Parts: sequence; structure tokens; C-alpha cells
Amino acid sequence: MNTLASEPALTAAIVGCGVIADNHVRAFAARGDVEIVALVDPVTSAAERVASLVEEVGMPRPALFADLGEALAEHPVDIVVVLTPSGLHVRLAETALNAGSNVVIEKPLDVSVPRARRIRELADEAAERGLVATVISQHRFDPASVVVARAAHSGELGVLTSAVASVAWWRTQEYYDSGQWRGTWELDGGGAVMNQGVHTVDLLVWFMGRPVAVYAHTARLAHERIEVEDTAVATLRFENGAVAVLHATTAAYPGLTVRVQVHGSNGSAVIENDQLAYFASGGAADAAGNADPTRSTGENRAADLVDASELYGSPRGADAFVVGHRRQYDDIVDAIRTHRTPGVTVADALLSLAVVRAVYLSATLGREVLVDDVLDGVYDDQDVHTELANVEATA
Repeated sequence: MNTLASEPALTAAIVGCGVIADNHVRAFAARGDVEIVALVDPVTSAAERVASLVEEVGMPRPALFADLGEALAEHPVDIVVVLTPSGLHVRLAETALNAGSNVVIEKPLDVSVPRARRIRELADEAAERGLVATVISQHRFDPASVVVARAAHSGELGVLTSAVASVAWWRTQEYYDSGQWRGTWELDGGGAVMNQGVHTVDLLVWFMGRPVAVYAHTARLAHERIEVEDTAVATLRFENGAVAVLHATTAAYPGLTVRVQVHGSNGSAVIENDQLAYFASGGAADAAGNADPTRSTGENRAADLVDASELYGSPRGADAFVVGHRRQYDDIVDAIRTHRTPGVTVADALLSLAVVRAVYLSATLGREVLVDDVLDGVYDDQDVHTELANVEATA
């Protein structure tokens, strides 16, 4: 392993050896200063598969365990990476933090807002002990996302007015049938919005500011034997007065792009499939969001703002998904080594989760739901449901 000479390698344990584990293994291998020493999964064949990948990318074969507590007792590690079904995150995060390990949780933070609040409490307590707890939101580190966020936050786009976010994907029935937890409220926490759309929700909130309220409709239209939605549409209101449309589906055959549009009084930006498709602004805007009249406001300057490989339509490398995780791990490892707050906090992830939960609550109740009410626990005991081809399933 090509360990960086300036710092000793950190050690890591991966909990949950599904397909997403491959991205984390390859991201660590690309860095060269994090060694995976333990894998935790009750399914031995899954752990064996990932162990072989760890060897393939140049690390020693890690030890295998069925339980995280046992793994940490035998192999204390610097980082525990939680990649299990979403409904199991809080218990594992607590075990890791109590053992003195930093924690990385795959999206979403959890499927339950009360449990997610517990993870935030644990993260706050851990930070006082110098530990980092963070959640994977790798698309915040995409060059296109960084450009749009800076423009939105600096005022370059003027007064933010609206946004449109669409995740138009396709998932086969076999996808949902491949795991008993898929498509369930208990462990998947929802469908197209929670599982596929949560990253896009996170970007929408990051770009536009604090969300205030959500009004939504959900349905299951193209799949069987799942409790959750495969299609959802929602409108969001933000604290700054902006409004947005959120669309997420796994019923858009054969699967199209993820697109986020951000509009303001001084400019607009479009990200498509994680690449910058359009960016135009009037340059620096005044306090009222008025454009600089000396600059053309319609010129697409995307090519001036990101590398050619990050422009929409440019070929994506086979390692595109790994690169996103690698970029976030650059931030995470630096935060651990320098004892600073990571770029994505548990509080950030909790806010995005609250928006997703508000989508389901609004669709169930047939009215607008305030995001702060979700965060404050007003709806903790409220069951939610999705219209399932004339049959309702509840959670």
C-alpha cells in the first residue's frame, strides 16, 4: 500500500459488505493512507467477497467478524464505516463512538428522525472528545456542486428565487426483490426519495438555504411487493423566500439523468449527472441582487469554471462513483487528523432527512408540513403511507 510518508496510516473497519462497500474500499486504496483491517457482516460470503477486493487493491486481507463490538474489541480502529441498511445506523454508530472510533455513515443518516436526533447527540458528545462523526454526501464535493454552492452563497446568482431537482431513474422489480429490506419502511425508510433522491435533496438544501415547508404527493406505480413509493413530487419553501420542485422516481424507464437547476435574479446554474451543464450570471451583484449591466447575463460560462471532464456530456471514467467518495474522504481524513469539523456534519444530514420525512408526512396527511415541526418531534408518532396501486401500506 502506498502509505503517505508524512502521516502514519489510519485503520478502518467496514460494517456491511454490500455493493456500496466497493466504493469505500477503492476510495481508501486511492488515498493510500487508510488501511482496512476489519470487515463486519453476518453474511460470511459477503464479507469474503469484500475481503478479496481489499487484497486486490493492495492491502492485507482484513479480519472478518459478524459483530462490530467483537471486531472493535479485537481490532480497535481509527474509523468505523457504517454501510448497513439505513435502519441499523444508530446502534452501530453508538458502538463505534463509545469505542473511541471516528464514524462515517453512508446516506441516509437513518430512516427514523428520532434515531437520527440520537446520532446527532452522540456526534456532538463525540466532538467534545475530539472524534469526528460524518455522513456520506459525496456530491457536495463534486466540482460542479462546489461552483454552484459558492455562487449561491456569495450572492453571485443574486436573490435565489427557485430550483428544480429531478431524479429520473429506473429500478427493476428484481432490484427490489434482491433484498428483504429493500422497499420497506422499517429498513429502507422510503423509496425513490429516501433511497435514490436523498443526495439530491441534500444538494437542494445546501444550495438554497434552510427549508421551511414541504407539500408532496407520492405513489407506487410500476413495482410490486414494496411498501414504499417509486414516484414522488414535492414543492419546497425556503427561509429566504425561494421555492423549489423536487421530483424523484425509480419508474422512469430506461433511466434518465439527475438534474438540478438553481435560479436567481442575477444568474442560473444547471447540474446534470453531477457535471456542470450551464452557468450564467451578471457577475458580482449588489445587495438587492441586481446584475452588473456591463456583463452579458446569458453567456454560458460553465467551461470557464470547471475542468473539461466536469462539463456535462464529457465521458465519465469507470471510477466516477469512487472519485466522489475519494473527494469526501480527503475532507474526512483531514478533519480527523486536524481535529476540525468535517465538511458534512450529522446536523446537515439530519436536516436533509427531515425534508425527506416531510415529503412522506405531507403525502400522507394531504397538507403542507413544516420542517421544523419534523425536527422538533411533532410527528415522531405519525405513521406514513404511500398509495400502492389502490392498496395502502403503512409505517
